[in-house]
Amino acid sequence: MAQLQSTILIFASIFVISSSNFIQPPHPFDPLTETELKLIRNVINKTYPVGPKHKFTFQYVGLNEPDKSLVLLWHSSPHHNVKPPPRQAFIIAREKGRTREIVVDFSSRSIVSDKIHLGNGNPMLTNDEQEAATALVRRFKPFRESIKKRGLKLSEVVVTSSTMGWFGETKTDRLIKTIPFYLNGSVNPYLRPIEGMTIIVSLEKKKVTEFKDRFMAPLPKANGTEYRISKLKPPFGPVLRNAVVLQPHGPGFKIDGHIVRWANWEFHMSFDVRAGLIISLASIFDMDMKKYRQVLYKGHLSEMFVPYMDPSADWYFITYLNCGEFGCGQSAVSLEPYTDCPAGAVFMDGIFAGQNGTPTKISNVMCIFEKFAGDIMWRHTEAEVPGLEITEVRPDVSLVVRMVTTVGNYDYIIDYEFKPCGSIKMEVGLTGVLEVKPVEYVHTSEIKEEDIHGTIVADNTVGVNHDHFVTFRLDLDIDGTDNSFVRNELVTKRSPKSVNTPRKSYWTTKRKTARTEAEARVRLGLRAEELVVVNPNQRTRHGNDVGYRLFPGPASGPLLTQDDYPQIRGAFTNYNVWITPYNKSEVWTSGLYADRSQGDDTLAVWSQRNREIENKDIVMWYTVGFHHVPCQEDFPTMPTLSSGFELRPANFFEQNPVLKTKPFKLTTTPKCTPKTDS
Repeated sequence: MAQLQSTILIFASIFVISSSNFIQPPHPFDPLTETELKLIRNVINKTYPVGPKHKFTFQYVGLNEPDKSLVLLWHSSPHHNVKPPPRQAFIIAREKGRTREIVVDFSSRSIVSDKIHLGNGNPMLTNDEQEAATALVRRFKPFRESIKKRGLKLSEVVVTSSTMGWFGETKTDRLIKTIPFYLNGSVNPYLRPIEGMTIIVSLEKKKVTEFKDRFMAPLPKANGTEYRISKLKPPFGPVLRNAVVLQPHGPGFKIDGHIVRWANWEFHMSFDVRAGLIISLASIFDMDMKKYRQVLYKGHLSEMFVPYMDPSADWYFITYLNCGEFGCGQSAVSLEPYTDCPAGAVFMDGIFAGQNGTPTKISNVMCIFEKFAGDIMWRHTEAEVPGLEITEVRPDVSLVVRMVTTVGNYDYIIDYEFKPCGSIKMEVGLTGVLEVKPVEYVHTSEIKEEDIHGTIVADNTVGVNHDHFVTFRLDLDIDGTDNSFVRNELVTKRSPKSVNTPRKSYWTTKRKTARTEAEARVRLGLRAEELVVVNPNQRTRHGNDVGYRLFPGPASGPLLTQDDYPQIRGAFTNYNVWITPYNKSEVWTSGLYADRSQGDDTLAVWSQRNREIENKDIVMWYTVGFHHVPCQEDFPTMPTLSSGFELRPANFFEQNPVLKTKPFKLTTTPKCTPKTDS
C-alpha cells in the first residue's frame, strides 16, 4: 500500500502552461501578453516619456473590455468566422501629478483615447511605489532614532505599507501610512508590531511628511510565532496519510490557449492585475438540445472590503479595499504543486505591467484540477419493488480553477468549481496570519480597559476583530442576454376550510419578478425565499422559465453605522445581493479609483438610479461576508475558514442532466475493507 502511494506520487504529472507559448489569434478575453505590454509602453512613450524620472508611471494596465454584442457575435459564429472585436488596452497612469486614462489600440498601434481623471480617489498602488515608500522610511533619520530609543535593532525591523482610507477630507493626496514590525527571533513580522508610530509618506513628493512616536506598549514575544515545518520541534501531528488519486490517462480536461473544456463545460480563463482570476463565456452542453448553452458571460472578484474594529489612533484607518488599493492580481502568488494544487493540476502564469510598463510575470498563478473527494453525484436504493433491490450511485467529480492572493497578512483562496450537473460554486478561503496589537496582558483577568477590540491569542497579543466582505461580479447570461431576477417568497398559509384535512397550515411560493434595481436588493436571512435568474423568453416543455438559482452561503452584513466613513466607501456591502443592468463601465464595486475614495462611485451609488432590470441584460453582485472574532487557534497561523455560494440550474434542463453519466472505473486501487472488531 505504502509502495503504491509513493509510486503514484512520484510519477504523478504536473503540467505548466505559459500564457505566451501559443501562436494563434487572441481570444477577445485573452490576457495581455508580454509582447502586447511592450507595445503599449512603446506607443505611450512616443507621447509621454515613460519612467519615474519623467513623472510617468503605469498604475493599471488591463484589457479594454470589447463591446459585448461583438464578442457574442464572434463567439457564436461557426469556427469564429466573424471578425473578432478590436483588441485594445485600458491604462491608468500618473503623469506629472495627474491621473490619465488612456486607451491603446493594437491594430493601429496608437492612442485612441486620452483623458484626465478629475474625480475623487486615486489609482491602485503599484508594488514599486510601496517598496520605495518603505525604503524611504528606513532611511528617515527620526525613525531610525526612534528605533534606537526603543532599544531595537534597525536590521530586524520590517516596514510595510498601508492605505490611509478616507475620513471626511475634501482633499485626498496620494499618501500611505507605513507600519513597522520587528523580527528578532521570528519570521512572522505581523505578529510583532511596533505600536505607537504614525508614519505618513507622500507618494508624489517621495518623502515622509508626518512622523510621530508615542512609545506605546510592549512588543509581543517571538515565542510561538514560528510556522515553518523545518523549524518546528516534535511532537508533530495529527498524522495525515498520503492521498492517492489515479489518472492513468492524464487529466480529463483539455486546454486550448486559455479555453478550458471538461466534461460538459467550456469556459475561458484569464488574469487581471486588479481582479486576478477571471472566468468568462462559460457554457454547458445540453445532450437533449445537442448544443452548448450560455450560463456565465463573465465572473470575477470585484472587491475585498476589510475593516478592522479598533477605533484607536493606531488602528482606525485600517479599512482596506484590497483589490482596488493593492490589486488582487498584483498580490497573487505562485501556487505550489501537490500542496496548493493536487497531482495532475495544470498551471498558468500571470503577466501584468509593472510601474514602468515592462512585463512582470507571476509563475503558476492559477491552477486547474479535477477534484474527487468521495462525494456522490446522485444515488438511489429501491427496495420496494417485489423481487428486486436496485442501487444506482454515481460518484461526483468536479473541476476547480484556483488562485491565491496574499494581501499583507492574509491569504485568500479563490475557487471556481464546475460540476457536471450544471452547478458553479464560488468559494473563498481565509488563511494566513492575524493582524494583532501588543498589550500588557497575558490573561483575560488582567484586562482593565472597557474594550480591547479583540481576543488575547498569545502573551501580550490581541487579535483584533474585523470583517471580510468579498464581492463577486457575475454577468449571468442564462440561455441568452435578456434575463430577469425572480424572488420566490416562501409564504405560510392556513389550510383552506374547503379542504377536509387535519393539517392547519402549509407553505407555498409567492413569485415576484423584480422590475427595478431597488426591488432586487437582497439582505439574506430576513425572509425565506428562492432567488433565481431566469430567461423569461425560454421555457421548458412544461412551461417553466429556464433559470439558475442562487444558493447563498451563511449571511453576514455590515455592522458599522451607515454614516461611518469606511461604510460610506463600502456601501456595496449594505446588501448581500444586487442586480444591475449590464454596463461595461460598472466593473469595480468600490469604484474605478478606490484608494482614498469617498464612496461616490460605488455599486450603491450606481444602483440609486433604480434602472429597469426586467428582461434585460443583467449583472448579479454577491458578497461573501465574514465577521471574524479571532481565537487562539488562529495563532500563529490561521486554519482555513471558508464560505461561498452556488449557482445551480433551476428548470434549465428538461431532466437530470447527469442521469446517463456512467460510473467511472477505479483500477489498481486498494480495496475498501470493512473494519472488524478485535
